[in-house]
Amino acid sequence: MTTDNLPLSGIRVIDFTQVMLGPCATQMLADFGADVIKIERPGAGDLSRHFFDDHTEAGRNNAVYCSLNRNKRSVEIDTKSAEGKEMVYDLVRQADVVVDNFRAGVMERLGFGYEALKAINPKIICASGTGFGSTGPYAHKGGQDVLAQAMTGVMEKTSDPSIPRSIYPTTLCDYTAGMHLVQGVLAALLSREKTGHGQRVEVSLYDSIIAMQMQEAAQWNKHRAVLNWAAMPLTGVFDSTDGALVIVGAFKANPLRDICAALGLEDLSPTYPDLASQRANKPYLQKRFADAIATNTTAHWIERLEAQDLLCAPVRSLGEALADPQTAINDMLLEFDHDLLGPLTLVASPVHLSDAPVVLRHKPPKLGEHTAEVIAEFGLGSAVRAAG
Repeated sequence: MTTDNLPLSGIRVIDFTQVMLGPCATQMLADFGADVIKIERPGAGDLSRHFFDDHTEAGRNNAVYCSLNRNKRSVEIDTKSAEGKEMVYDLVRQADVVVDNFRAGVMERLGFGYEALKAINPKIICASGTGFGSTGPYAHKGGQDVLAQAMTGVMEKTSDPSIPRSIYPTTLCDYTAGMHLVQGVLAALLSREKTGHGQRVEVSLYDSIIAMQMQEAAQWNKHRAVLNWAAMPLTGVFDSTDGALVIVGAFKANPLRDICAALGLEDLSPTYPDLASQRANKPYLQKRFADAIATNTTAHWIERLEAQDLLCAPVRSLGEALADPQTAINDMLLEFDHDLLGPLTLVASPVHLSDAPVVLRHKPPKLGEHTAEVIAEFGLGSAVRAAG
């Protein structure tokens, strides 16, 4: 399919990223038309190719890898060899953006730091996603989602003091930082239209998750008070006879009165009329809610709660969410036949442009699938070969 109508048509991205933070960013750039050339280690490639202990060709193209790498081209390059370095430099001369998510200093040690690449192409934009930033006491640490959760305050908070601290089971930090990386690249591209020059773009897991807590941070810095939205007294998760549901008792004049009406309880709001009294008596209120909800089905209580215009929802599995008609209506599923895996369904882009819908232009590439094509297209390493 032609990319002429896509917003990033004509933009070339050299992609050194692997695993999650970087690949989710470059996939979004690719979805909107950028020519993303994925640089992979010969014989090994992206670490996501080895997510499972399956060393077959199908294993190296597993569903996790595929979920992050559609619409890209894969090139195997030994970046430590003289010819490999020259191939990268040849690409940079003809590129707009270079993206990596290595530890701070790795690109410099490879010879691909911003200053080196800027000397080759003054318009180049070098975008890096690290764990903790390029300088400072943690710059040397390997970046990983769980570490960022632990070090930014996210893991420390729970909805109830009796609940043990735990690891958030979805890669919240990686995805957030990846989307910040996309924003940085787009801003740098717009800036280059004005100045004619590229620049360096940096994001980190650490910064992204601190930024996500902007409300909580402001409250702490001003009042030394913990703001915990999940611990609000009229908000909670409750078991029904056939599942569970969540209630958010907020954004109404008297949510406690309305919750009581929905659950068939006496009106408790005169006894607990304000947030302070509700917080002080949260265990009692939550037990009253839980005892009532345990007597009937999730659907029954959702209907009654919504009749009071209360915020509520069933607690579902990912499989149930993917099967929900709303997911399909929102065009959040991308289905195709993979050469090795057979029918494959991936999550599509959450950004919907009316004039540029995301489609599958390139299937997630096999390791080095486009090496010969890209070498021929860009004349990679020709200077080294001629000298040899």
